[in-house]
Amino acid sequence: MRILIVDDCGTTRRILRTIARSRDWTICGEAESGRSGIREFQRVKPDVVLIDLAMPDINGIETAKRMSILNPNVPLILFTVLNADGLVDAAQEAGISSIVSKAQAWDLIGTIENAEQRMRDALSQQNRDTNPS
Repeated sequence: MRILIVDDCGTTRRILRTIARSRDWTICGEAESGRSGIREFQRVKPDVVLIDLAMPDINGIETAKRMSILNPNVPLILFTVLNADGLVDAAQEAGISSIVSKAQAWDLIGTIENAEQRMRDALSQQNRDTNPS
């Protein structure tokens, strides 16, 4: 599982790297802003993206919208301390598949595992569709 981290906080990125190492996942890229995250998304072609909501240039919702246009098949997980009214609706409209609170960082493991299983299921279905018995 190749993961792109888009978060302006170095401490958060370090914690996410630790979680990834504990599961033998690969951090294929990191970005400190939405714009640099979009560039990394295009460059590294991740399996999953972890996106912070509040960033200095464009926020996580706008970042996710732009990433979804580039590749709607990559699961985007909003990893945030904020829980504003309307966040769930805005996140879903932007193409975000899950929201995980930074207060429950270890919940992120199950969320990424679910995204990984959905990817495997989609590939399996794609193989059945292209190679019917």
